[in-house]
Amino acid sequence: MKMVFRWYGEGNDSVTLQQIIQIPGVEGIAWSLHDELPGDEWPLEKIQALQEQVAPYGLHLDVVESVNIHEDIKLGLPTRDGYIENYKRTLEKLATVGVKTICYNFMPVFDWVRTELFRELEDGSTALFFEKSRVDQMDPLELVRKIAINPDYSMPGWEPERLAHLSASFEAYREVTEADLWENLRYFLEAIIPTAERLDIKMAIHPDDPPYSIFGLPRIITTRDNIRRLLTLVDNPYNCVTLCSGSLSARPDNDIAAMVREFGDRIPFAHIRNIRLYDNGDFIETSHRAQDGTVDICDIVAAYHEQGYTGYARPDHGRHIWDEECRPGYGLYDRAMGIMYLWGIWDSLQRQSIGRHGA
Repeated sequence: MKMVFRWYGEGNDSVTLQQIIQIPGVEGIAWSLHDELPGDEWPLEKIQALQEQVAPYGLHLDVVESVNIHEDIKLGLPTRDGYIENYKRTLEKLATVGVKTICYNFMPVFDWVRTELFRELEDGSTALFFEKSRVDQMDPLELVRKIAINPDYSMPGWEPERLAHLSASFEAYREVTEADLWENLRYFLEAIIPTAERLDIKMAIHPDDPPYSIFGLPRIITTRDNIRRLLTLVDNPYNCVTLCSGSLSARPDNDIAAMVREFGDRIPFAHIRNIRLYDNGDFIETSHRAQDGTVDICDIVAAYHEQGYTGYARPDHGRHIWDEECRPGYGLYDRAMGIMYLWGIWDSLQRQSIGRHGA
């Protein structure tokens, strides 16, 4: 298992590279060019500038999270071919700095959705929170109109300056079904995977978060059956999944450890995090410790260990603790503790394995 740490870049992240290299076992960053819009071809000079910035710290750039997909590709519009060509050219450039895995998603309009960024937990820390009934009862277009009048209605990601974009996006997806989205994903993968294979870059789709339809929008990477369908959609070892335990566990019927055991050779990148899922469908993100949430982190790490996992992994969203001011979910302290918890499980499994084999 190769540990990486998501980093948003100098000026965009409260965490520094100097702090990251002090976390035991971290060897690279999961990164992106966050000022590049979906569909843009990434400039080589920006990629190389980041490489030069990171190199003195001994961290690699093997994992990109994410190269975002333009909505025209998801919608299957005639303009998608131009954006796919931009994507291929971006892959060509990323290969020059040693990138091995691209994490991306195929979620319409949004990637992750939360209703609160700083919900307080019992110990006074705060974390990302999702209130299912609030989302279920929303008419998104009516909400857009309300936000235009009173910004206090806004949810994270629904800032007033994005309203025109949101309204147009919801309208564009009004007639798009899950079957349409599957077909558009197939079209994208059939175009991209040959390039990815030639460049030795694995395309690893991130599950939908939360893993079910919201606001009437189709979502398709949500269950074990759907991941199985994805991997056969273009049956190639470079068509992969970023298995996110937190995202998928918002459905109680998802067994993450079983997915690791079935799809292990197609998981080049693992997001390992915990949530506490309530009976009404609400969930809040917790520490990585298994006892603090609903997700059996110990069994998930054991499943990776059984596979002899050599892919990339990172702690995912963390709590905001010790008065840290940081990006929601992406502080230093709780994610660093999460890494040490994961290493503790892994090292214990390693020692048990050595003992069994008498080495």
